[in-house]
Amino acid sequence: MGAHGWSSASFGFVVCGYLAFFCGHFVPQAEAGCRERESPNCCTGRNNECFEYTKRKTVCYCDTYCQKTRDCCEDYQRVCLISAAIDCVVGSWGPWSSCTSPCGVGSTERSRQVSVPPRNGGTPCPDLKQRRGCFGNNAICSTAKEVAKILPDSFKRNFKDPWRRPHMLIKEEKASYCVYLRVKQASAACKLKLWSAQLVRERLVCAECQSDAMSKSDRCGGDGLESTRTFWAAASVPGCHGSWVRESSSERCRCPPYSVLFV
Repeated sequence: MGAHGWSSASFGFVVCGYLAFFCGHFVPQAEAGCRERESPNCCTGRNNECFEYTKRKTVCYCDTYCQKTRDCCEDYQRVCLISAAIDCVVGSWGPWSSCTSPCGVGSTERSRQVSVPPRNGGTPCPDLKQRRGCFGNNAICSTAKEVAKILPDSFKRNFKDPWRRPHMLIKEEKASYCVYLRVKQASAACKLKLWSAQLVRERLVCAECQSDAMSKSDRCGGDGLESTRTFWAAASVPGCHGSWVRESSSERCRCPPYSVLFV
Protein backbone atom coordinates (compact mmCIF):
# COMPACT_ATOMS: atom_id res chain seq x y z
CA MET A 1 0.00 0.00 0.00
CA GLY A 2 2.82 2.36 0.87
CA ALA A 3 4.71 1.56 -2.28
CA HIS A 4 1.63 2.14 -4.32
CA GLY A 5 1.05 5.51 -2.67
CA TRP A 6 4.59 6.66 -3.35
CA SER A 7 4.27 5.61 -6.97
CA SER A 8 1.08 7.65 -7.38
CA ALA A 9 2.71 10.71 -5.81
CA SER A 10 5.78 10.39 -8.02
CA PHE A 11 3.59 10.14 -11.09
CA GLY A 12 1.71 13.29 -10.08
CA PHE A 13 4.92 15.27 -9.66
CA VAL A 14 6.13 14.15 -13.06
CA VAL A 15 2.87 15.19 -14.75
CA CYS A 16 2.93 18.60 -13.10
CA GLY A 17 6.54 19.07 -14.17
CA TYR A 18 5.69 18.30 -17.75
CA LEU A 19 2.72 20.69 -17.63
CA ALA A 20 4.86 23.47 -16.19
CA PHE A 21 7.50 22.89 -18.87
CA PHE A 22 4.88 22.84 -21.59
CA CYS A 23 3.18 26.01 -20.36
CA GLY A 24 6.46 27.83 -19.94
CA HIS A 25 7.72 27.03 -23.44
CA PHE A 26 4.65 26.81 -25.61
CA VAL A 27 2.11 29.19 -24.05
CA PRO A 28 3.22 32.82 -24.61
CA GLN A 29 3.30 35.03 -21.57
CA ALA A 30 1.39 38.29 -21.62
CA GLU A 31 3.61 41.17 -22.79
CA ALA A 32 3.19 44.76 -21.69
CA GLY A 33 3.59 47.51 -24.31
CA CYS A 34 1.95 48.96 -27.40
CA ARG A 35 0.38 45.63 -28.32
CA GLU A 36 -1.66 45.69 -25.12
CA ARG A 37 -3.14 49.14 -25.81
CA GLU A 38 -6.72 49.47 -26.92
CA SER A 39 -7.13 50.61 -30.50
CA PRO A 40 -5.24 52.49 -31.76
CA ASN A 41 -2.09 50.76 -30.63
CA CYS A 42 0.07 53.62 -31.86
CA CYS A 43 -0.37 57.38 -32.17
CA THR A 44 1.16 60.01 -34.45
CA GLY A 45 2.90 63.16 -33.28
CA ARG A 46 3.11 63.92 -29.58
CA ASN A 47 0.30 62.41 -27.50
CA ASN A 48 0.76 62.11 -23.75
CA GLU A 49 -2.34 59.93 -23.53
CA CYS A 50 -0.78 57.32 -25.81
CA PHE A 51 1.02 55.31 -23.13
CA GLU A 52 1.18 51.82 -21.64
CA TYR A 53 3.02 50.09 -18.83
CA THR A 54 6.16 47.99 -19.17
CA LYS A 55 6.70 44.60 -17.50
CA ARG A 56 8.24 46.51 -14.62
CA LYS A 57 5.08 48.62 -14.37
CA THR A 58 6.78 51.83 -15.53
CA VAL A 59 5.18 54.14 -18.09
CA CYS A 60 6.21 53.90 -21.73
CA TYR A 61 4.80 55.62 -24.82
CA CYS A 62 3.55 54.55 -28.24
CA ASP A 63 3.49 57.93 -30.04
CA THR A 64 6.00 58.93 -32.69
CA TYR A 65 7.41 61.60 -30.38
CA CYS A 66 8.75 58.89 -28.05
CA GLN A 67 11.58 58.32 -30.53
CA LYS A 68 12.91 61.74 -29.57
CA THR A 69 12.38 61.39 -25.83
CA ARG A 70 13.57 57.74 -25.94
CA ASP A 71 10.74 56.49 -23.76
CA CYS A 72 9.03 54.18 -26.28
CA CYS A 73 7.66 50.83 -25.21
CA GLU A 74 9.88 47.83 -25.96
CA ASP A 75 7.65 46.56 -28.75
CA TYR A 76 7.15 49.99 -30.35
CA GLN A 77 9.22 49.28 -33.46
CA ARG A 78 7.67 45.87 -33.97
CA VAL A 79 4.07 46.86 -33.35
CA CYS A 80 3.96 50.34 -34.82
CA LEU A 81 6.19 49.49 -37.80
CA ILE A 82 7.71 52.95 -37.81
CA SER A 83 11.27 53.69 -38.76
CA ALA A 84 13.48 56.29 -37.15
CA ALA A 85 12.37 59.93 -37.16
CA ILE A 86 13.36 61.96 -40.24
CA ASP A 87 13.91 65.71 -39.84
CA CYS A 88 12.82 68.26 -42.42
CA VAL A 89 15.48 69.37 -44.90
CA VAL A 90 15.10 72.57 -46.93
CA GLY A 91 17.03 73.96 -49.87
CA SER A 92 18.84 77.26 -50.22
CA TRP A 93 17.05 80.60 -50.32
CA GLY A 94 16.05 81.84 -53.74
CA PRO A 95 16.73 85.40 -54.95
CA TRP A 96 14.81 88.36 -53.57
CA SER A 97 11.86 89.44 -55.70
CA SER A 98 11.61 92.92 -57.16
CA CYS A 99 10.16 95.65 -54.93
CA THR A 100 6.36 95.73 -54.97
CA SER A 101 6.49 99.51 -55.36
CA PRO A 102 8.49 100.84 -58.31
CA CYS A 103 8.64 104.19 -56.54
CA GLY A 104 8.72 104.57 -52.77
CA VAL A 105 8.18 102.15 -49.90
CA GLY A 106 7.27 98.56 -50.74
CA SER A 107 8.23 95.01 -49.86
CA THR A 108 10.25 92.16 -51.34
CA GLU A 109 10.32 88.46 -50.51
CA ARG A 110 12.23 85.27 -51.16
CA SER A 111 11.40 81.58 -50.67
CA ARG A 112 12.94 78.13 -50.45
CA GLN A 113 11.66 74.63 -51.14
CA VAL A 114 11.36 71.52 -48.97
CA SER A 115 13.88 68.89 -50.05
CA VAL A 116 12.90 66.20 -47.50
CA PRO A 117 9.59 66.48 -45.64
CA PRO A 118 9.54 65.51 -41.94
CA ARG A 119 8.32 62.03 -41.07
CA ASN A 120 7.76 59.95 -37.97
CA GLY A 121 7.95 62.84 -35.54
CA GLY A 122 10.99 64.46 -37.10
CA THR A 123 11.83 68.15 -36.73
CA PRO A 124 9.23 70.29 -38.57
CA CYS A 125 10.22 72.56 -41.44
CA PRO A 126 11.42 76.12 -40.71
CA ASP A 127 9.96 79.19 -42.43
CA LEU A 128 9.85 78.83 -46.19
CA LYS A 129 9.31 82.55 -46.94
CA GLN A 130 11.00 85.74 -45.84
CA ARG A 131 9.83 89.30 -46.41
CA ARG A 132 11.52 92.64 -45.87
CA GLY A 133 10.91 96.28 -46.71
CA CYS A 134 12.36 98.02 -49.75
CA PHE A 135 12.36 101.42 -51.43
CA GLY A 136 11.67 101.42 -55.13
CA ASN A 137 13.70 103.84 -57.23
CA ASN A 138 12.85 102.82 -60.76
CA ALA A 139 13.75 104.91 -63.79
CA ILE A 140 10.10 105.92 -64.09
CA CYS A 141 10.05 107.46 -60.61
CA SER A 142 10.82 110.92 -61.93
CA THR A 143 7.74 110.64 -64.15
CA ALA A 144 5.67 109.43 -61.19
CA LYS A 145 6.52 112.64 -59.33
CA GLU A 146 5.11 114.84 -62.08
CA VAL A 147 1.80 116.49 -61.30
CA ALA A 148 -0.54 116.81 -64.27
CA LYS A 149 -2.27 120.16 -64.67
CA ILE A 150 -5.64 119.80 -66.35
CA LEU A 151 -8.45 121.98 -67.73
CA PRO A 152 -11.85 121.13 -69.21
CA ASP A 153 -11.94 120.40 -72.93
CA SER A 154 -13.76 123.71 -73.51
CA PHE A 155 -10.27 125.24 -73.40
CA LYS A 156 -9.14 123.47 -76.56
CA ARG A 157 -6.39 125.50 -78.14
CA ASN A 158 -6.27 124.04 -81.61
CA PHE A 159 -7.73 127.02 -83.44
CA LYS A 160 -6.69 129.30 -86.28
CA ASP A 161 -5.30 132.65 -85.18
CA PRO A 162 -7.07 135.34 -87.32
CA TRP A 163 -4.27 137.82 -86.57
CA ARG A 164 -1.46 135.60 -87.81
CA ARG A 165 0.44 137.15 -90.76
CA PRO A 166 1.17 134.89 -93.71
CA HIS A 167 4.90 135.47 -93.36
CA MET A 168 4.96 134.56 -89.64
CA LEU A 169 6.54 131.29 -88.70
CA ILE A 170 3.88 128.70 -87.99
CA LYS A 171 4.67 126.30 -85.15
CA GLU A 172 4.80 122.66 -86.18
CA GLU A 173 1.57 120.94 -85.25
CA LYS A 174 1.98 117.57 -83.55
CA ALA A 175 -0.68 114.88 -83.45
CA SER A 176 -2.69 114.72 -80.25
CA TYR A 177 -2.93 111.56 -78.16
CA CYS A 178 -5.39 110.42 -75.53
CA VAL A 179 -4.77 108.89 -72.13
CA TYR A 180 -7.44 107.05 -70.16
CA LEU A 181 -6.97 107.33 -66.40
CA ARG A 182 -8.94 105.91 -63.45
CA VAL A 183 -9.50 108.50 -60.72
CA LYS A 184 -8.43 107.22 -57.29
CA GLN A 185 -8.82 110.35 -55.21
CA ALA A 186 -10.27 113.86 -55.55
CA SER A 187 -10.32 116.66 -52.98
CA ALA A 188 -13.53 118.29 -51.73
CA ALA A 189 -12.71 121.55 -53.55
CA CYS A 190 -13.30 119.81 -56.90
CA LYS A 191 -17.06 120.05 -56.25
CA LEU A 192 -16.93 123.83 -56.67
CA LYS A 193 -16.95 123.70 -60.48
CA LEU A 194 -19.22 121.66 -62.73
CA TRP A 195 -16.44 120.16 -64.84
CA SER A 196 -14.18 119.24 -61.92
CA ALA A 197 -17.09 117.80 -59.93
CA GLN A 198 -17.10 114.92 -62.45
CA LEU A 199 -13.65 113.86 -61.25
CA VAL A 200 -14.92 111.34 -58.71
CA ARG A 201 -13.35 108.15 -57.38
CA GLU A 202 -13.17 105.20 -59.82
CA ARG A 203 -14.39 107.25 -62.79
CA LEU A 204 -12.53 106.66 -66.06
CA VAL A 205 -11.39 109.98 -67.51
CA CYS A 206 -10.06 110.73 -70.97
CA ALA A 207 -7.29 113.33 -70.94
CA GLU A 208 -6.08 114.72 -74.26
CA CYS A 209 -2.55 115.87 -74.87
CA GLN A 210 -2.51 118.50 -77.60
CA SER A 211 0.47 119.87 -79.46
CA ASP A 212 0.79 123.14 -77.50
CA ALA A 213 1.01 121.27 -74.19
CA MET A 214 3.72 118.85 -75.30
CA SER A 215 7.26 119.07 -74.03
CA LYS A 216 10.39 118.38 -76.07
CA SER A 217 9.79 114.66 -75.60
CA ASP A 218 6.47 114.94 -77.48
CA ARG A 219 4.46 114.09 -74.39
CA CYS A 220 2.51 116.00 -71.77
CA GLY A 221 3.85 116.24 -68.26
CA GLY A 222 2.07 114.06 -65.73
CA ASP A 223 0.30 111.89 -68.32
CA GLY A 224 0.41 108.97 -65.87
CA LEU A 225 1.90 105.52 -65.47
CA GLU A 226 0.23 102.13 -65.76
CA SER A 227 -0.33 100.34 -62.43
CA THR A 228 1.19 103.32 -60.56
CA ARG A 229 -0.70 106.13 -58.86
CA THR A 230 0.25 109.62 -60.05
CA PHE A 231 -1.17 113.03 -59.21
CA TRP A 232 -3.16 115.77 -60.92
CA ALA A 233 -4.38 119.31 -60.17
CA ALA A 234 -7.18 121.33 -61.76
CA ALA A 235 -5.59 124.54 -63.07
CA SER A 236 -8.75 126.65 -62.85
CA VAL A 237 -10.11 125.34 -59.52
CA PRO A 238 -8.00 126.29 -56.48
CA GLY A 239 -7.54 123.40 -54.07
CA CYS A 240 -8.86 120.78 -56.51
CA HIS A 241 -6.35 117.95 -56.81
CA GLY A 242 -6.15 114.17 -56.55
CA SER A 243 -4.58 111.01 -57.93
CA TRP A 244 -5.27 108.58 -60.75
CA VAL A 245 -3.85 105.46 -62.45
CA ARG A 246 -3.24 105.21 -66.17
CA GLU A 247 -5.08 102.33 -67.84
CA SER A 248 -4.46 102.85 -71.57
CA SER A 249 -3.52 105.37 -74.23
CA SER A 250 -4.27 105.96 -77.89
CA GLU A 251 -2.19 107.78 -80.48
CA ARG A 252 -3.65 110.32 -82.90
CA CYS A 253 -7.02 110.59 -81.22
CA ARG A 254 -9.42 113.12 -79.75
CA CYS A 255 -11.18 112.66 -76.44
CA PRO A 256 -15.01 112.75 -76.44
CA PRO A 257 -16.89 115.83 -75.14
CA TYR A 258 -16.68 116.67 -71.44
CA SER A 259 -13.15 115.34 -71.15
CA VAL A 260 -10.06 117.13 -69.88
CA LEU A 261 -6.89 118.58 -71.42
CA PHE A 262 -3.31 118.56 -70.23
CA VAL A 263 -1.84 122.06 -69.96
